[in-house]
Amino acid sequence: MTDRTLPTGKTTAAAMRGGARPGGPGFLARYGLWIFAIIVMIAAPQFMTSGFSRSMLSQIGIAIIFALSYNMLLGQGGMLSFGHAVFYGLGGFAAIHVLNEISPDGFPLPLELLPLAGGIGAMVFGVIFGWISTARAGTTFAMISLGIGELVYAGTSMFPDQFGGESGISGNRVTDTSLFFGYGPQVEVYYLIAVWCLISTVVMYLLTRTPLGRMANAVRDNEERVRFVGYDPRIVRFVQYVLASFFAGIAGGLTAINYEIVTAENVSAVTSGSVLLMTFIGGVGNFAGPIIGAILVTILQLSLSSVTETWQLYFGLLFVVMVMFAPMGFAGVIMAHQPVWQAGRMGRLVVPYAIGLVTFLIMGAGLVALIEMNYYMSTTYDASIPMVLFGQEVSVHETLPWALAVAATVIGGYLFRLAIRRIIRAWDAVVAEIKQGGA
Repeated sequence: MTDRTLPTGKTTAAAMRGGARPGGPGFLARYGLWIFAIIVMIAAPQFMTSGFSRSMLSQIGIAIIFALSYNMLLGQGGMLSFGHAVFYGLGGFAAIHVLNEISPDGFPLPLELLPLAGGIGAMVFGVIFGWISTARAGTTFAMISLGIGELVYAGTSMFPDQFGGESGISGNRVTDTSLFFGYGPQVEVYYLIAVWCLISTVVMYLLTRTPLGRMANAVRDNEERVRFVGYDPRIVRFVQYVLASFFAGIAGGLTAINYEIVTAENVSAVTSGSVLLMTFIGGVGNFAGPIIGAILVTILQLSLSSVTETWQLYFGLLFVVMVMFAPMGFAGVIMAHQPVWQAGRMGRLVVPYAIGLVTFLIMGAGLVALIEMNYYMSTTYDASIPMVLFGQEVSVHETLPWALAVAATVIGGYLFRLAIRRIIRAWDAVVAEIKQGGA
């Protein structure tokens, strides 16, 4: 008789044929994306050698952890929070205080483990605030999170010994207790952030596959049904809230190492809005969505902020566009095209998409010109001095630039509307063909 607890030779061979062995097609399908991500993390700073590029890579790694932690609340648990930066900032303050106590003779904590101090510190506050917040869901939870965020932000100026007042608290990441590097050069800091980013991402992904992750999805979708089968939705929300605060604190601890300073801005509503923007733009309904959003928003933020002072306005416009035309974010758009790509029908959509892109760029160029010229006129002392717009000198007191900007916005908007209709017709036709072929 065969022991049912042990696989037979046939079952083992079948599992191997199914791709369980390293190098098999099933192995690549399951782990290929993770392997690719690791390769990119290792190789990126070798090709992006400037200080700005490596600093950007470090910020992207931190943003990914922060956005994924927020997605644990919103995407998985259905909890819309307007104060998630509280745990990001408090984790940063906890880490910077511990950093200032690190010494070989005093508190010999390896710098590589400092983000854990941020995570634990944030988790302590997550337990306190979470027990209050998760008693209710929906709008009530959102308003409580907003109130907690404002409460903590106000506290940063009321308790200068803990938060450093307006100047914040600074530290020195170069310690004698590090295990591997000295962490003076930015590239060494990047690799530390990359390791923590990978670990945190894997753990948060695995949490989505656990009974807790499944139950959080169930509470998000139908709280009454979860209560009917014997689970307490508040406990599920509370545990998810505490875990999200822990990973947000990890991101805050890495921020303390990266910048060597933590200020009140780290707990502000602006920071909470940024992570909300990352998650929505990337896509709430997909685990990869916040990763995509964190990468895009960080790159755009660093790029646009060096070009124009109105970059926050463009982020707001981008958010509105995504909510109107792609409410599931970039990840949702990619997933929606997967059946089309697998059916070999993407060629049918190339021309409509290209036309839509061109008309959108025309409309966008006109709108950007109007915004920049208005901003220039409202902030400059002498409007007769030409401004630089799209690499060209433009005199804002003349009529022609305004007329061209208005024409591009109106005509481009009209053509973009027509292009959207064409895209919808092409999409419907492709979907109908796929359904007929499947039938």
